[in-house]
Amino acid sequence: MNYDVAIIGAGPGGIYAAYELVKNNAGLNIVIFDSGHELSKRKCPIDGEKVKSCIKCKVCSIMNGFGGAGAFSDGKYNITNDFGGSLYEYIGKKTALDLMHYVDDINMEYGGANTKMYSTADSTFKKICMQNDLQLLDASVRHLGTDINYVVLTNLYNFLKDKVTFLFDTAVTNIEVKDSHYQIDYKDTSITADKCIVSVGRSGSKWIEKVCEDLGITTHSNRVDIGVRVEIPAAIFSHITDQLYESKIVYRTHKFEDNVRTFCMNPNGLVVNENTNGIVTVNGHSFEDPAKKTDNTNFALLVSKRFSVPFKDSNGYGESIARLSNMLGGGVIVQRFGDLERGRRSTEERIAQSRVKPTLNATPGDLSLVLPKRILDGIIEMIYALDKIAPGTANDDTLLYGVEVKFYNMEVEVDNHLETKYKGLYMIGDGSGVTHSLSHASASGVYVARDILNLN
Repeated sequence: MNYDVAIIGAGPGGIYAAYELVKNNAGLNIVIFDSGHELSKRKCPIDGEKVKSCIKCKVCSIMNGFGGAGAFSDGKYNITNDFGGSLYEYIGKKTALDLMHYVDDINMEYGGANTKMYSTADSTFKKICMQNDLQLLDASVRHLGTDINYVVLTNLYNFLKDKVTFLFDTAVTNIEVKDSHYQIDYKDTSITADKCIVSVGRSGSKWIEKVCEDLGITTHSNRVDIGVRVEIPAAIFSHITDQLYESKIVYRTHKFEDNVRTFCMNPNGLVVNENTNGIVTVNGHSFEDPAKKTDNTNFALLVSKRFSVPFKDSNGYGESIARLSNMLGGGVIVQRFGDLERGRRSTEERIAQSRVKPTLNATPGDLSLVLPKRILDGIIEMIYALDKIAPGTANDDTLLYGVEVKFYNMEVEVDNHLETKYKGLYMIGDGSGVTHSLSHASASGVYVARDILNLN
């Protein structure tokens, strides 16, 4: 069967591309592939009782399926060019921001109308950061929460399901370039499409590298972010989260001059597992519903590493560290900051006596046996730097979960249409290496849809 447009990946990029195509031309014949399930069937088996830790499902329902890895995130849409990807380098800063605001309008229309927009503009906290050798990045932040994010995605799916063809639990094995169309192979069969949008997200990093290699599409080495997820009593950061909710704070270490940054802040949230290509790492969620809030706040501390010649497998480097954590802890390791500073592993008894009660069932252990010294030194420096603006961050009972790794795809060579060297083959979202966030990935989807419709 031939389609007008094939979309590979039902994450933010694919969803908003389909939305914009259908909205402006209901007659288009569109198919969307995803290796995961439709939204209502995405269930993680961890229930806290019978199943307490990741069992490494063949296809992770947290990472794959309608909504992508962002479906069960805390639904933060950061409207900014300061972080979240390099989309603006391809389409311009104003266009990128306009599209992010447009995506925000869609989210409001489809269930997020009562959520709050936060902003760093005119924040007194910015000055406090500067006075303590820290940098607060500028952004407007729409926080949907995991629960409202799910509502928005449900409504978008209901809008799309009768207007496009969804093929869930369907992994695309290959893309072939034909004379005037693209052949997409899956499950011992194939379809053809006049246009093809690839939006597979970070979980498709290995697959997209193979596709680019097979098609002779140039890619460039990207970075990997490695670190821990910090969990503290919510009161310690409340003066920051009440005002800004999500604060992106950057610190340059004195010892190595590496940049360490906060990422994915979840006030009154919980820490969760993630399974990427069979590797268990850690992440965080938060909710709008007061009944689902916890007494803790969690956020990541990440050190970015870029590699030069001859080494270029940044994701492989991050994977090796995550696998070591899985080897030692059977999954995620948790350690008290005080134990880390004293050079001893945490035990179940020490974790039980901690004043910070963990929200994730992780294995007590020693992160110094997992993380490279340079990265761990940077994280420790950052914790003491944050302690100056949020006293209590460096308390003995602060919990550190490891490892958290943000894998970035090799950056695919695309033009200012986000189009590869093949006319009509687009690569967008986090899978392209161009975007690293919900807002940028969604905006890239709208942008290529308008390009296909000749609306840009």
